[in-house]
Order: sequence, then C-alpha cells, then structure tokens
Amino acid sequence: MPLARPPLLRCLLLTLSLATAGRAGDLVVSAAASLAEAFQELAQRHEARHPGTKVVLNTGASDKLLQQILAGAPVDVFASADQTAMDRAVAQGAVDAASRATFAGNALVMIVPLEARGPATPAELLQPQVRRVAIANPASVPAGRYAREALEALGLWRAVEAKAVFGQSVRQCLDYAARGEVDAAFVYATDAAIQTRKVRVVATVPTRTPVTYPLAVVTGTRQAEAARAFVALVLSPEGRAVLTRFGFTAP
Repeated sequence: MPLARPPLLRCLLLTLSLATAGRAGDLVVSAAASLAEAFQELAQRHEARHPGTKVVLNTGASDKLLQQILAGAPVDVFASADQTAMDRAVAQGAVDAASRATFAGNALVMIVPLEARGPATPAELLQPQVRRVAIANPASVPAGRYAREALEALGLWRAVEAKAVFGQSVRQCLDYAARGEVDAAFVYATDAAIQTRKVRVVATVPTRTPVTYPLAVVTGTRQAEAARAFVALVLSPEGRAVLTRFGFTAP
C-alpha cells in the first residue's frame, strides 16, 4: 500500500498539476465539490459564448481549494460552499472582495444506504446498532462544519463524533453511503439527488448557519475579464436556472 502523502505535499502537487494542466487562455474555476455537475454545464455555456476559451473546472473541499490558491495555483474564480471559507480568502487577500457574491443555497440532509433499515432521525444515530456515520471533516470541509453545528444544536455532537467517519469532501461521504460502508451520512440535498438509486434521504437537518455559496474573482488573475464574465453568468437568470435545475435554491 503506498504511503499517504502529507497534506502540504498533496497541496503542492495539486498546485503543480493545475499549473501544468492548463494553457494560455484557460479559465481555471475552483469550486466546491457539490457544485461539480452544475458548474460543468455553466462552463460549457461560457465556452460556447467565448470561443477559444476553455474552462478548467477544479472541484474539491473548499478549504483545500483555498490552500491551493494561497500556494500559488493559477486559479481565476473561487466558489466555496460556505461563507467561512470565503471570509478566509478575503482576509488573506486571495480574492477580490469587491467581486464577492452569494449565488446559491442548499440544505443539509441525512442519508442512509437505499436498502438499509437505517436511522430515520439524527437522534437515532445514538442507537447502538448505528456504528459508522460519515461526516465531512469539519476542519476543512464546509459540509462538516454545517453538520457539526447542527448536531451541536441538537446536543448530539459528542455522541455522534465518536462514531464519525470523517470524509475529505462531501462527495466522499456520499460515496461511503452509496457503497453501504456507513450506516448514515450527512451531505447536501443536491448530492443525495445524484445517487437516488443507492441512497435515500431520511431527514432534512436544520442548520444554525444557512447553507450558502459565495464566489469571487481570484486576486492576481491573468484572465480578469473572462473571470468576471463567468461570475456574471453564474449570477444571471440563466445561471440561476441551471443551478435550480440541479437542486440549488436562491441564496
């Protein structure tokens, strides 16, 4: 089994891959993992409007995407799954604060494998037969921060944390549930919607902080005009219609 690379090394390798994968004129958009399908369609629409421009979509956990930008990755637009990650980006000068805008909302849900007789509410996660609960790592993933806040508000966090399998992204948590490797998982409603043949939603979980998505132009982009045009597309009625079709709500 290969040795796991240290987080800093992984970040540097990702930065190098981004730097070498693109070419002059490419627009690199780093977006939260839950935005992958919607932003893929938006990327295609942007390319159709701007012949000769290719959108390189880089998805993952929001905090790790920010680490890549701070490490020098040639990113032009950053879209995160919570305001906390974007606040950090602004504070560290990684993005143009004036270009920041909130463009979508989502909901946190609890899912179980489709055929399993799993827990039906967060409180039932305390049952002894529930042994593994997938939660995105709150230290680096917005979905995990939302889940921790929600469970803390319910007085369940400490008990559920003892059963937690921490994912490196919300999509990894979705995969754990889809493969039946956990008894339950916390993901976004939009994530659950792409795996309806393998998972089912058993509860929508109220969050103290609304699930919202901001985006901004990255400081120092060499594609400023194209970056602003992509942001404008996301914020436009056309962009909102695409996001709505993928299950996102208005911010």
